[in-house]
Formats: sequence, structure tokens, C-alpha cells
Amino acid sequence: MRRTISILLITVVVFFTGCSKQELDSQKEYFTLWNQCQALTALTEYVQDVTNPNSANYIKTEDRIATFDMDGTFVGELYPTYFEYNLLEYRALDDSTYKDIAPDDVKAAAQNIRDFVRQGTKLPDHFDMIHAQAAAKAYAGMTLAEFDAYVKKYAAKPANGFTGMTYGESFYKPMLEVFKYLEDNGFTFYVVSGSDRFICRALVESLGFAPNRVIGMDVKLKSRSQETEAGVDYTMGKDEDLLRTDELIIKNLKTNKVLQISQEIGKVPVLSFGNSSGDCAMHNYCLGNSQYKTAAFMLVADDDVRDHADLEEGARREAKWRQNGYTVISMKNDFKTIYGDGVNKVDFTF
Repeated sequence: MRRTISILLITVVVFFTGCSKQELDSQKEYFTLWNQCQALTALTEYVQDVTNPNSANYIKTEDRIATFDMDGTFVGELYPTYFEYNLLEYRALDDSTYKDIAPDDVKAAAQNIRDFVRQGTKLPDHFDMIHAQAAAKAYAGMTLAEFDAYVKKYAAKPANGFTGMTYGESFYKPMLEVFKYLEDNGFTFYVVSGSDRFICRALVESLGFAPNRVIGMDVKLKSRSQETEAGVDYTMGKDEDLLRTDELIIKNLKTNKVLQISQEIGKVPVLSFGNSSGDCAMHNYCLGNSQYKTAAFMLVADDDVRDHADLEEGARREAKWRQNGYTVISMKNDFKTIYGDGVNKVDFTF
């Protein structure tokens, strides 16, 4: 009798959701933190199709490339702004070891962030580049090990606007299940972020991500004793450290993401995940893959109960993403939890 009821329930669910039993089993096994939703069905249907050797859409394992934006896609973004923005604000305005020697333009960029966060003032036009130039200067002279430790020390601070979570723990737990699902189905995934590459590496290290699968904003590096000599003319010694310089190489946004993917991965992705206009070029590059079936997903911050969200902006983005042919992931409707048990949204404190 119980088996008959179970079969009947499965039949009813399949009828109303369009999911096969195999898809439902996958969702039950991997996606414990998701509600049954259109985005999840789209993802599991896609993966099961392209990993089926008998399917016309089969993708060889070595070509199963997935790219993920970081901030706002699987790392909390609105607490109260990007992690790397918070870090620069702290570095230039609060860090007693640096604030008194910070260059004026670095302080100005940090103050822009502080005023945006605390007063609601608008950031200057093209602030992504203003911030990138300021950040390059703010950490110049640090070894890679020193910078890694600096990022992790700040990431250990309690996340403003929440209880029960540090900045370094602010992962969207349902999205971490996507990584596990893709890995078990033979996909290789890369973080492709507008944030500094070494900040990203420090933040995702706890997830077990290999450093060579992290692409981000880059500054020029040099060896400790290299001074101004060109790398092609200088031979690094055995005991020399690598240092960050104040020279920005690339801000990894929009089409720059595509250029970096092409140069560093050498293959066109078949899956792409993001949350903002800075990810559209990466999505379009993926969807333009003429060799394989592809899919692109946009996460929308539309939950102002469990997270800090601009609902008006979220609705505008959702409409735009659907028009662009991206599958929308709703934090409010699709996630059973965002940051996990014991994490609660509270007012920001300054």
C-alpha cells in the first residue's frame, strides 16, 4: 500500500513539475537546501542530458567547463557591499598600520565606499576602475603570503548586518551544493570574478578550490629585489618573495571576463553562473558556444528577510535576465536557507 502511494505521489509530482523520477532523485540527493523550482529542474535536466552518452547533446568530460562569478553568486554581496570594497575601506581608514600613510586617492576611494554604505550617497561614475586603481596601491609591497594572511584576518571578522557569521563564512549554502553536483557529474568549474584574484583565492580556499581555477582582477607582481628592472632582464633568486605592485593589469568585468576565460582556460564554457551585468558577457560567450548545448543562470537577490536586498533592483534585474534568455535563480523562492542555521539578518552597525 505504501509503495503504491509513493508511486502515485511521484507520478503527481512529475505531472505538475515536469521532472522525471531521475531528476527528482538527483534533487533529493544533492539539493537538500533548495525548494523544488524551475531553476533546479533546468539545471538537473541539462546535466543529465549532456552527461548521457546516448544523448545527441553529450559533452565529453574534458569539455564540461562551468564558470561562476563570486560576489553575489555564491558569496554574500550585500553586507553592506562587496568584500573587497569593505576591505579597502578598512585598510585606508581604520588600519592603524596603514591609514596614516595611505595616499590621498586611496583614502578618497575608501571614503566614497564609507559614504555609500553609511550615508547612502552615490558612488562616482566608473567606480569599479577607481576602486581597482586604489586597491592596487593600497596593498603594494605586500608579499603574496602577507596579503593572503591580511585578507583571511579581515574575513574572520563578524559580517556586518548578520549574527552568527563571519565574512569568510558568508557562502550561499545552496550554491555550494551546485558545485558538488557538477563535480560528481564530471564538470570542472572556475571562479571568474571582478574581485582581486588573490582575495578570491583566500576566500574560496576553505571550499577546496584549487588556486589555478580562480580568475580575477590582477595587479602586476615582481620579485623582491627586482626593483624597476624588466622581468625579461632579471633572474629571480632562490630565496626571493613575490611582491604585489601598484600597477593594475586588468579589472575582470564584462568582456574582460571573456578575454581572461579564453586566455586562461582555453575553452568556451558550457555552463555559466552570475548575478549582475558584469556577468552578461561571460554568459553570452557561453551561450554562443556552437559546439555544445549550453545554459546560463542568474541569481537574483530578492530576499530582504534573510538577507539585505534591494527588491526594486532585484525585480528589474529579473525581468532583464529573463529577456536575455538566462535562467533565474530566486534567493527568496528557491533557497530553503541562504547562509545556514544560526545566521540571522540584523541592522548594520557603524
